Amino acid sequence: MANGGVQLLGFSLAMLGFFGIIASTAMVEWKASSYSGDNIITAQAIHEGLWMSCVSQSTGQIQCKEYDSLLQLSGELQATRGLMVFSILLVAISILVAAVGMKCTACLAENKQQKNKIALAGGILFIIGGLSALIATSMYGNKIAKDFYNPFTPTNAKYEFGAALFVGWAASVLAIIGGGFLCCNCSTDSSGKGQMYPPTRGGVPGTHV
Repeated sequence: MANGGVQLLGFSLAMLGFFGIIASTAMVEWKASSYSGDNIITAQAIHEGLWMSCVSQSTGQIQCKEYDSLLQLSGELQATRGLMVFSILLVAISILVAAVGMKCTACLAENKQQKNKIALAGGILFIIGGLSALIATSMYGNKIAKDFYNPFTPTNAKYEFGAALFVGWAASVLAIIGGGFLCCNCSTDSSGKGQMYPPTRGGVPGTHV
């Protein structure tokens, strides 16, 4: 029962990570305009995401515009897009695979060894998907930090970390931890099964013929 609880905990954490990765990918606030240094507080704020950029006025009006052409985007943005979409697809597949291998489901209930292997595969896929999102958000955040501290970057063109980056970091860590719980639980089960069938010897100790 305890092992099943660990599986359920890992699956729940990975599911939270999955929803967080989707939310992070869809959010516009990947980077926000900075007002540090000699910047004058302006009447508008600029937010840029993976798919569009938005300008919010002090009056409360928000205008968003999708990026015109894929070829005009920077290499970092295109790579971040690809990694985040890949992470979403991989974690979605992981959910299906892990659900089949979990003890609380009836699929393959008669073959526990095969079920554990499927759960292990789901955990590994969760970890890979979480790492993809973590690499994407870290790469994008590193680009923002480099441009911010670059002395040749104009002050009014500097950006800071947006909320989507923090959501993406937290979600990717949850997916990795959840996948790790699934993998650790399966390895414990397999090691325990190896001790259930010790080698037997003929005869009774202490007797002589």
